[in-house]
Amino acid sequence: MAIDMMKKVPVREQEPKVRATNFDEVCLGYNKEEAMDEATRCLNCKNPQCVVGCPVSINIPGFIDEVKKGDFKKASEIIAESSALPAVCGRVCPQESQCEGKCVRGIKGEAVSIGKLERFVADWARENGVKPEVKAEKKGKKVAVIGSGPSGLTCAGDLAKLGYDVTIFEALHKAGGVLVYGIPEFRLPKDKVVQPEIENVEALGVKIETDVVIGKSTTIDALLEEEGFDAVYVGSGAGLPKFMGIPGEQALGVYSANEFLTRNNLMKAYRDDYDTPIARGKKVVVVGGGNVAMDAARTALRLGAEVHIVYRRSEAELPARAEEVHHAKEEGIIFDLLQNPTEILEDENGWVKGIKVIKMELGEPDASGRRRPVEIEGSEYEIECDTVIMSLGTSPNPLISSTTKGLEINKRQCIVADEDTGATSKSGVYAGGDAVTGAATVILAMGAGKAAAKGIDEFLSKVQ
Repeated sequence: MAIDMMKKVPVREQEPKVRATNFDEVCLGYNKEEAMDEATRCLNCKNPQCVVGCPVSINIPGFIDEVKKGDFKKASEIIAESSALPAVCGRVCPQESQCEGKCVRGIKGEAVSIGKLERFVADWARENGVKPEVKAEKKGKKVAVIGSGPSGLTCAGDLAKLGYDVTIFEALHKAGGVLVYGIPEFRLPKDKVVQPEIENVEALGVKIETDVVIGKSTTIDALLEEEGFDAVYVGSGAGLPKFMGIPGEQALGVYSANEFLTRNNLMKAYRDDYDTPIARGKKVVVVGGGNVAMDAARTALRLGAEVHIVYRRSEAELPARAEEVHHAKEEGIIFDLLQNPTEILEDENGWVKGIKVIKMELGEPDASGRRRPVEIEGSEYEIECDTVIMSLGTSPNPLISSTTKGLEINKRQCIVADEDTGATSKSGVYAGGDAVTGAATVILAMGAGKAAAKGIDEFLSKVQ
């Protein structure tokens, strides 16, 4: 079949009406022939800007060239040099604003589908039993990694490849962080994709201890002073939800998106063979416009609700990925844009019965560069609903910083760390990902973990 070099090879997906009723993966990915066809569109640039756009600097032209030749094992080995979580990144990274956003092919046509090719290679490697290899000599030094999300897994994997004895401490009963509690099954299958990639990190020699809450079970100071660790990396994420502070927010039937998604994803509330309780509302309002809001809305839809997304700006300002917005619309999510909640209404028993919103218009740009939403006086009205999910962002839990001597934090409760090395104000302690930046993307957290692994290696190489 002739290939249109200006357009991506289409990727197969579940039909919207079908997928809106199940939790199976929406995107079905490329098969071998489709992947090789798409790989031929790569120009193999001498100065590949796609690599510049990748936070973990994958040799993108290199692995795509191997896909083009049909050598998928070699392609997987090239990716593994830079990324510990390729099947995850191929599914959830915002490629359109990173690697694909800088693709030269995209100047006059559509960018090469780098993310879908990475996903194909990672899936092929998993299905064919390809495992990472460790060749480094043991250095006889121990590093503790706090948090088993994308940042912690990346840092731990890179340190293990360098010969360090690495232990990850995870607060929850299952490793994976936001990959298991935050991102829904229909975007990121847990048993099929996440667990095998965690096992690949363990195959490098990394140990994972779950149900360890740093700040309660033990502390960073104890890890360094009593338990023999030579350095610590904090990749604990940002799991503390934010609320608006409007009347009625304490009503029964009001969730943070974090709680709603954790109940559904990690605690399997969507499955009939699990007893995890979750409000299966008939009409759900999700407040917010980011990727987490889309995940919460699409999850509520699959649980049987009519779902509205209330967002105070216009569609052009939605922070969610365009692909996620597109999928949400296809599935029947209703977008109530340029509207902002002012009160949650309760019935006589304290349950949500509706939400009061006010219409907005866009004024001058604010500090973020987006036009500031301004209330239209007298435009308030009510939306009837029985569940409200607040998806307004998250901040780091202060438990770690409050129990660690000499660890500097900023006014947002984020740990202050060097952007290039992850070094904090406390010697031997490094940090990165959402714990430093606040809620961001999986791949940016991975980039921070990668940078910190290099920083820790440089630090420990100087310590006798």
